[in-house]
Amino acid sequence: MARALLSLEMVSKVYGTRTLLDGISLGVSEGDRIGVVGRNGDGKTTLIRMLAKLEEADSGRVTHSGGLRLGVLTQHDSLDPAATIRHEIIGDLADHEWAGNAKIRDVLIGLFGGLDLPGFGHGLDTVIGPLSGGERRRIALAQLLIAEQDLVVLDEPTNHLDVEGIAWLAQHLQARRSALVCVTHDRWFLDQVCTRMWDVQRGDVHEYEGGYSDYVFARAERERIAATEEVKRKNLVRKELAWLRRGAPARTSKPRFRVEAANELIADVPPPRDTAELMKFANSRLGKTVFDMEDVTVQAGQKVLLKHLTWQLGPGDRVGLVGVNGAGKTSLLRALAEAARTQGDEQPVAGKIAVGRTVKLAYLSQEVGELDPSLRVLEAVQRVRDRVDLGKGREMTAGQLCEQFGFSKEKQWTPVGDLSGGERRRLQILRLLMDEPNVLFLDEPTNDLDIETLTQLEDLLDGWPGSLIVISHDRFFIERTTDKVMALLGDASLRMLPRGLDEYLERRRRIVESATPAPAAAAAAASAPAKEKPAGDARAAKKELQKIERQLNKLSDRETILHAQIADNATDFEKVAKLDAELRELIVGRDELEMRWLELAERQ
Repeated sequence: MARALLSLEMVSKVYGTRTLLDGISLGVSEGDRIGVVGRNGDGKTTLIRMLAKLEEADSGRVTHSGGLRLGVLTQHDSLDPAATIRHEIIGDLADHEWAGNAKIRDVLIGLFGGLDLPGFGHGLDTVIGPLSGGERRRIALAQLLIAEQDLVVLDEPTNHLDVEGIAWLAQHLQARRSALVCVTHDRWFLDQVCTRMWDVQRGDVHEYEGGYSDYVFARAERERIAATEEVKRKNLVRKELAWLRRGAPARTSKPRFRVEAANELIADVPPPRDTAELMKFANSRLGKTVFDMEDVTVQAGQKVLLKHLTWQLGPGDRVGLVGVNGAGKTSLLRALAEAARTQGDEQPVAGKIAVGRTVKLAYLSQEVGELDPSLRVLEAVQRVRDRVDLGKGREMTAGQLCEQFGFSKEKQWTPVGDLSGGERRRLQILRLLMDEPNVLFLDEPTNDLDIETLTQLEDLLDGWPGSLIVISHDRFFIERTTDKVMALLGDASLRMLPRGLDEYLERRRRIVESATPAPAAAAAAASAPAKEKPAGDARAAKKELQKIERQLNKLSDRETILHAQIADNATDFEKVAKLDAELRELIVGRDELEMRWLELAERQ
C-alpha cells in the first residue's frame, strides 16, 4: 500500500468576506500525480501553499509524514540576487562531478538548451540579479528538479517555457519517482503527467481520476445527468469533449468512462469549425490578398532574424507560429502589423510586404496595453462597440460577450483597476474582438487565463471568420484554434510543418543532439589553459573529437533502447539477463570513449 505523504483535514481559508476553501479534506500518497485546475481566484495557489505549509489554514489541520522531503516551486522565487547561476543550481560541486551526473546534465540541457547555458552572457557564472523574471523562474525550477524529493509541488511550472521546454519537463516528470501536485493551465501538460485531477470550485474541491481528457469526460458526464437537453446543447465543455473525441486517439491513453456515454454526449454537437463555410465568409470580407511577403528580411536591431522570406497569409488561414525564444516570432508579427498600419508604406529592411486593402487587423501583444482603471468592465467594452457581428447571422451585445468571457452581470460593473492580471487580459482580448477585425494576431494569448476562459475563447474563435496567427507555447490551444503550424527553427527561415508540433519537437531534438557536446564537455571547459599545438595535430584531434561525439550519441540512443527493452520484458528473466549484459558492455565502452574525449579536449 502506498505511503501517505500529507493530508488536509477539514481545512478552511477565508480572505476578507470571501471563502476560498470550505472544509476541504484531501490526501497525497506516494506515486500520486495530481493536476489542480479551476478559475482564476478560486483558490488553487492558496490550496497548494497550505499543502506545503507555506500558508496557514484558518481552521482544520495539515499533516506531513515524518521525514517528508518536499520541493516547492512558487510563483515568486527566493534566489539570492548576488549569487551566480552556478551557485544556486550546482552549489559546491566540482566541474567533473556535476558534468558526470546524468541528472544535472539532463536538467541543464532540457531547461537551458545546453550545458554552457546559451542565452546567458557568462553561462553558469552569470549573476542572477539583473536577470528577467522568466530566466529566474527557470533557474528556480532547475534548482528544484536536481534535488531528490518525495513530493514535488509546482505552481505554473510551464510559465516562461517554450514548446520544447514544456515537452522536456513533461518527460522528466514522467520519469521521476516522486509524487507530484501541479497547478497549471496547460491542458496538454496535464494530460501527459497527471493521473488524478483536483477541480477547485466555489470553496470545494472535486476529485477526478485520470488526466485532463478524462476529467473533461467525467465532468461532461456529470453535467449530462444534471442538465436539461437545451442546457446540454449550450454547454461549452461538451464542445471541447467533441473535439477531444474527434482528435488523435492518443489524446487520452486511459479512458475510464463508457464510450457509449461519450458518443451520446457529442451526437448532436456540430463540428468545432465549419472550415469551408468560414473560408467562404472570410473571402467575402477580406478579398484574395491579406498579407503577401516577398524576399523579406526581418531584423531586431542589428540581428537578422529572418531573411529571403516569401510567404502568403490568405483569407481564412489559421496559423500557429512556434519557435525557439529569440527566433523572431514576435518580430515577424510586428513587421506585418506595421505594414498593415501604414497600408504598406512602412516596409522591412529588405523585401516587400503587400497588404490587402480590406485588412482590419487586431493585434494582442505580450505587453497588454493598460486600460483606464477608472472605467467599469462593461464601459470599457462599450467604448469600442455596443454589439458585434460574429458572422453567419450571429450577433452579440457587449454585455452578452462579457458574460461569455466570464464577466458576470455583477462583475461587469467592477472597476478595471480592481481586476486581476488574467481578468485584464481577458478584457483586452474581448475589446479587440468587439472592434470586428478580420485579421487577428495573438501573441501568447493564454498567459494568465484559466482553463474555463481558454475554452470560452476557443469556442468564440471557432466561429470567427477571418485570418488568424497565434504565437503560443500552449500546444492544446494551438491545436484547437489553428489549422496549420509554421516554425522558426533559429536558422532565419520559416517552415511549414505538416505534422504540426510533434514534427517541430522532432526537428528541434535533432538540432540539439547534433549541437550538444559529449557529457564531459563541461569538465573539459574548466581544464587548464590550452597549449599551442601544431596545426596538423589540432585538426586531427578535432576530427577524432567529432568522431567520438558521434559514437557517444549512438551509444546514448542504444542505452535508451536497452532500458526500454528491459522494462518491457521484466518478467522474462533470460532475456533481461542478455539485455543487461549488453548494457554493461555498452557502459564500459562509453566510459572509455568519454575518457578519450576528455584527453583530447584537454589538448585543444
